[in-house]
Amino acid sequence: MEYEKLLELVGDVPVFESSLLLAGKVNPENVRLQLTRWTKSGRVYQLRRGLYAIAPPYQKVKPHPFVIANHLQRASYVSLQTALAFYGMIPETIQSTVSVTSGRPEQISTPLGSFEFRHVKSELLRGYRMTDLRGQQALVATPEKALLDLIYLQSEGDSLVYLRELRLQNLEQLDLDNLIALSKVFNTPKMLRAIENITHLVQSAAQEYETL
Repeated sequence: MEYEKLLELVGDVPVFESSLLLAGKVNPENVRLQLTRWTKSGRVYQLRRGLYAIAPPYQKVKPHPFVIANHLQRASYVSLQTALAFYGMIPETIQSTVSVTSGRPEQISTPLGSFEFRHVKSELLRGYRMTDLRGQQALVATPEKALLDLIYLQSEGDSLVYLRELRLQNLEQLDLDNLIALSKVFNTPKMLRAIENITHLVQSAAQEYETL
């Protein structure tokens, strides 16, 4: 396969899997050999085994980190501090894209960024939605679920002290009814305490806004 043919096949997608190139009457060994050569020459980025992206200046679409994260682990969605920063709910810029997954926890470094996956039980994989990212799409936790996932995985994450340290902002985005409904899925006393403290912060923020 020539590189121009590769660009015709996958040039319009952010990331692609090698299996896409193995359809039809092709020699799998030749395809894998070509991918290895293109990776070594810098024309293609290998993100993990079987997952690739076209490298600049040849790429037509710059892959969004959230899209890459979804492809690195299929049973996952972007959450925790990454999603909260995306919604403007915490002031920090998060360098690594953090997701939750029912698969194994891992950290992956790629030419297109660093990615972290935190493990949760499969029954907790809910509270996310397909999100538009300027023409690309990825599964991202809702603001409520991103916050609950963080609290669940963080030691003493339910404490008022920790929640204040997050410097949460734009709390009007939170749907308290949805927050309470999602918290029940975790079925732990920790999450009940968290709901009380989050509600306190939301009410305090609302009162401060009214006094302005």
